Amino acid sequence: MPAVLVHGVPDTHRIWDTVRPHLERKDIITVDLPGFGNPLPSDFRSTKEEYLEWLINRIAEIGEPVDLVGHDWGSLLTGRLASIRPELVRTWTGISGPIDPEYPWHYLAKIWQTPGEGEQWMQDLDLDEFAANLVEAQMPKDAADEAVRHMDATMRASILALYRSAIEVGAEWKPGLSNMTAPALVIWGLDDPFLPHRFADELGNASQARAVVKLRASHWPMNERPADVARELEAHWAQV
Repeated sequence: MPAVLVHGVPDTHRIWDTVRPHLERKDIITVDLPGFGNPLPSDFRSTKEEYLEWLINRIAEIGEPVDLVGHDWGSLLTGRLASIRPELVRTWTGISGPIDPEYPWHYLAKIWQTPGEGEQWMQDLDLDEFAANLVEAQMPKDAADEAVRHMDATMRASILALYRSAIEVGAEWKPGLSNMTAPALVIWGLDDPFLPHRFADELGNASQARAVVKLRASHWPMNERPADVARELEAHWAQV
């Protein structure tokens, strides 16, 4: 059974490039969500439900339960998938992605969720400045430069649509986490400026995780501490 790694926003599959060399297994699949380095299917409106359905179909095509890993929005989508389609998932790992109604959206999310204001922010976006902001938040420079390089018009529109569909995602999706049967692991950065690490504990409790691992990192532990994240993933997968 392969491991499937799902990125967040505003990333692509390339966000996993730093951790992959530290993993012993080679049966790794890294996906690009529609609009994030991957063309949009016909009539795809980039809502959270459509991303979830797209991911379910992709995992089902593999034909066997997978070790599912998600970062940021990938954590939300994969956590939901594991809770409603448990037969598709052997293990689940959520990294830096809360599924909780108590989570207060970060300031950029609030802008993106506001019609008009979000469009203006995307129109005025200076990619170099945004990359510098990501670096200031402790994202490695190479990863930040790579992330913003793919923020084309399609990704920008997809981000707005996704966030506007997800204002109540915590209330909608958290209760279902109790249905998760796959062994779960939560990984979080202690210094994440967007996500207080108490939400790691909340996610761990809700998913009945076997462990909640908090690393001295920001929002991107797999870029900042790739060897440590790889070690935790391998240990998690080996326990099944």
